[in-house]
Amino acid sequence: MPIRLRHRTVHGYRRAFRMAGKGRAILLIHGIGDSSDTWRDVMPGLARSYRVIAPDLLGHGASDKPRADYSLPAYANGMRDLLGVLGVERVTLVGHSLGGAVAMQFAYQFPERCERLVLVGTGGISRQVTPLLRAATLPGAELLLRALQLPTMGWQVSALVRVLRALDTGLGVDAEDLVRVVDALPDGTARSAFIRTLRAVVDWRGQVGTMLDRCYLAQGMPTMLVWGGRDQVIPATHAGLGHVAMPGSRLEIFEDAGHFPFRSDPQRFEAVLRDFMSTTEPAPYSPEQWRRLLRTRRPDRVLSA
Repeated sequence: MPIRLRHRTVHGYRRAFRMAGKGRAILLIHGIGDSSDTWRDVMPGLARSYRVIAPDLLGHGASDKPRADYSLPAYANGMRDLLGVLGVERVTLVGHSLGGAVAMQFAYQFPERCERLVLVGTGGISRQVTPLLRAATLPGAELLLRALQLPTMGWQVSALVRVLRALDTGLGVDAEDLVRVVDALPDGTARSAFIRTLRAVVDWRGQVGTMLDRCYLAQGMPTMLVWGGRDQVIPATHAGLGHVAMPGSRLEIFEDAGHFPFRSDPQRFEAVLRDFMSTTEPAPYSPEQWRRLLRTRRPDRVLSA
């Protein structure tokens, strides 16, 4: 049964989100150009045990698309404020792609609000990213996105998808989902928000910034990385880098999946997430522990427990 879309107005902007279930809260954050609907195959099952919240980020889906700040800190602030409106104090963060970078930023800005961290094909670990995203940051990209909406382009794009699949390429695994994301940009405001968001995190050389310099702060935070072994958007080598940089983290590779493992195999994804939730305790937090980490890069005995 579909989980209906709801709306709240925060700071004058209409925010769309889906919410279901009771219990400890899980916040599902989608990737760039996507929406909360991307989680539709895993939300109903998770909602049987948890309170699951999946927002449409500002500039995405059914949320407003103003001329606004689409940086990672702004998105993290938006997640905090939406949770405040909903009366949710602490969450397990599950972020996909751009949403993973938002989740890491949220955990960095508001560690007292974060119980666990799950990063799915996440951005923000290393510079490398698919040339398609780098090209989309160049001048004229919005005109190209507009051209892809033309009826005459539909059959050409469909033909390309079939070819990529037939050749069994890594990009072919995700071709249908990538086309779905482009098709979800129906007008100028949506395309403008997409470009603004992308340029905040990527330029022609790759990802603008990484969280590797702050990954030591994940000590004491239950963390899991989930990646598709055939991910060509953000290569699976990033999973290994993140796993090493985040002490005590878990790593799950979906060998045959691309950039959307939770869509390729939702049953396995749900099982992996449930196991992670049931075998870890929410992260403890105190200002003194946080200060110690910042000063020494070493955990105290409570954080390392």
